[in-house]
Amino acid sequence: MTAQEAGGQASAGAMGLEELLALPATVNVTTAARTLGISRDKAYALIRGGSFPVRTLTLGSTIRVPTAELWKILGVERRRGGKGENANDGSDA
Repeated sequence: MTAQEAGGQASAGAMGLEELLALPATVNVTTAARTLGISRDKAYALIRGGSFPVRTLTLGSTIRVPTAELWKILGVERRRGGKGENANDGSDA
């Protein structure tokens, strides 16, 4: 395996906070699965079984997942208008 292949595999793994906060309003199932740390196949199986942890939007043959709902179950909060941290780290005083 080349270093480039290894890097590609790493970037396809778990999603970091900065990348999570940069997501658009809705994402596809593959991206939603990455945010949750599960495989694409597992995500589709959960959706089919009605047990995906957030609401999904079916638009014709396309399934979209609201990013705000992913943030909510992951405990991530985008702060508005503030400088500095963009996410709630649970240390609000």
